[in-house]
Amino acid sequence: MSKERFQLPSADAMTPEQKRMADAIIAGPRGSLRGPFPVLIHSPVMGDLAQRLGAYVRFDSVLPQPLRELAILCTARFWTAQYEWYAHRELGLKAGLDPAIIDAIAEGQRPPSLSREEFVIYDFVSQLLATKKVSDQAFAAVREAFGLQGVVDLIGTVGYYSLVAMALNVNQSAIPPDAVPLAPLAEH
Repeated sequence: MSKERFQLPSADAMTPEQKRMADAIIAGPRGSLRGPFPVLIHSPVMGDLAQRLGAYVRFDSVLPQPLRELAILCTARFWTAQYEWYAHRELGLKAGLDPAIIDAIAEGQRPPSLSREEFVIYDFVSQLLATKKVSDQAFAAVREAFGLQGVVDLIGTVGYYSLVAMALNVNQSAIPPDAVPLAPLAEH
């Protein structure tokens, strides 16, 4: 992998808008400017709006944390976003996702054993990413399980983490040397 294309400006080189964005991220639940933030800080108004959306979908969504991580991992796999996968694989395990589910997604496979809630999240996200829409059945299943707010929160999660994946991929964000990278998926 080539060198990362975006560098985080030093604190004294940041514009007032960049400083406000950085301070908000550092003061929030993330606590640091890792991941997509060395990219997003170069458009601090958009970056701050994005980081606030990201804080909501990651920490405050109506979706339970393991299911949020499932949606994030499906999105990271779709984009083959190495850094996003690396970070959220660990967060998914900590949230209680079965390692077999994570491994199947890494291989581009439907996990063989999913709870009902995991299935409705996986099915919705997989359809949305693969076809750019979802079936009436997939929509109804998420609505029944999590309400209309859950449907919107799930759409927002996929959208935000697609933005993050694209930022990380364009940046060529590095994973630690000992991390196992995702293999490319076969094109259909």
